[in-house]
Amino acid sequence: MRRGILAVRMNKPWIDLNELSLGKIACHLGVYQLANKNYEIVYIGVANAMTKFGLKGELLSFLNRKQLGACYFRSEVNMAYKTRYVELLQVFYYDHKRLPIGNTDIEPASLGQLRPGGVDHKKF
Repeated sequence: MRRGILAVRMNKPWIDLNELSLGKIACHLGVYQLANKNYEIVYIGVANAMTKFGLKGELLSFLNRKQLGACYFRSEVNMAYKTRYVELLQVFYYDHKRLPIGNTDIEPASLGQLRPGGVDHKKF
């Protein structure tokens, strides 16, 4: 990454969504993405101040939910979690012209627009 340019897309490696992996996750505030077996993002979530046990609690709640087909996750600890959450939704919408299949409670028009540049989103 060039100095002064911030990455908009979350480009951390995917981690298996299982109890062993989640045992290493702290109870911090932040954002996360869930992906299916093809590494396609199926849900973008946030662990906010109201979330019990932060990121760990949020991710643990998906272990028994099979409807999204989530097999992998990646997360970011971030105190500006609300801003980062909206940003991740915006960039996903920009890239795919839709929201992830699990984010059914969000109206795309309420997100505003984001026009990231300079990075090929297909790499992530």
